[in-house]
Amino acid sequence: MEKIIYFIESLSIWVGRAFGWCIIVLTLSVTYEVFMRYVLNAPTVWVFDMMVQMYGGLFLMAGPYALAQDAHVRADVLYRLFPKRVQAWLDLILYLLFFFPGMLALFWFGYEIASDSWRYKEVSWNSPARIQIYYFKSLIPLAGGLLIIQGISECMRCILCIKTGQWIKRHEDVRETEKKIIDQQQEDQKPKEI
Repeated sequence: MEKIIYFIESLSIWVGRAFGWCIIVLTLSVTYEVFMRYVLNAPTVWVFDMMVQMYGGLFLMAGPYALAQDAHVRADVLYRLFPKRVQAWLDLILYLLFFFPGMLALFWFGYEIASDSWRYKEVSWNSPARIQIYYFKSLIPLAGGLLIIQGISECMRCILCIKTGQWIKRHEDVRETEKKIIDQQQEDQKPKEI
């Protein structure tokens, strides 16, 4: 079961990293638009739509990545005080009751939205550039599908924790500087062997 969990987690991390490059495109396009608009007084008609699509793609595909890294916002005032088996049971129940119905709806209705968009080759109505957006709308059911797959992995992780009483280790990826500092301080406070 751990191999399946790690495979799905690796897939979510890979997709998140791949779409993370959208931030570079987004930054460059905003910079380009600011330069064209305020320096050359020649605003573009296409950059706004592209920025929306880059941000939307980044936002949608960051969901599975964040779930794989256990990085979603959580109100864990009481949760963190529970034994690990109780945490696992609580997570499993909440995944089944709330997460999967929401993600199935995202996938199902996202598929309907994307298929309609592809059928009539939808273009953006936000700007005169009339940029095609049916490619972008295809990301909605894709994100829903990837979240469902990652959710299955998380449920498998919960089942393993219920059986063993310990959470299995996650794949390590980029961490915030503050987290690294806290980890280093905790390591420094451990007694040294002589």
